[in-house]
Amino acid sequence: MMNEEMMKHGAGMMGTGAGMMSHPVAKGAMVAATGYAATRALVGQGLLRNPLLLLAGGIAGGIAVGYLLHKHEKEIVLAVSKAIGMGKDFVMQQRENLDDLVAEAKETEAQAAAAPAAAAEPSPDAQA
Repeated sequence: MMNEEMMKHGAGMMGTGAGMMSHPVAKGAMVAATGYAATRALVGQGLLRNPLLLLAGGIAGGIAVGYLLHKHEKEIVLAVSKAIGMGKDFVMQQRENLDDLVAEAKETEAQAAAAPAAAAEPSPDAQA
């Protein structure tokens, strides 16, 4: 009885996980992990121990990355400029918050300094 309930729950969970795999980043991560595992299984440690093969693999990887950067250059530039703009907005907001805190602290100091001075002076009613 418990196993049937668990299977029903498990089927629902698989459905939500499958929707997550439609995200491009998740697909890319899965492809990278699969490629890493396949390369490691096929090539083994021989590729990593031979410096010439390691160099050739690095060059091939660099060419592949360069091609992808060239192919998606506009999207990359847009994403980077958007991130820079968001960073500038964040810095400006934090600067405004800091200015507000400094102004509030100065007002509090001025009020604290004015209170003892007012208490030290005798009031005109007290003299009469």
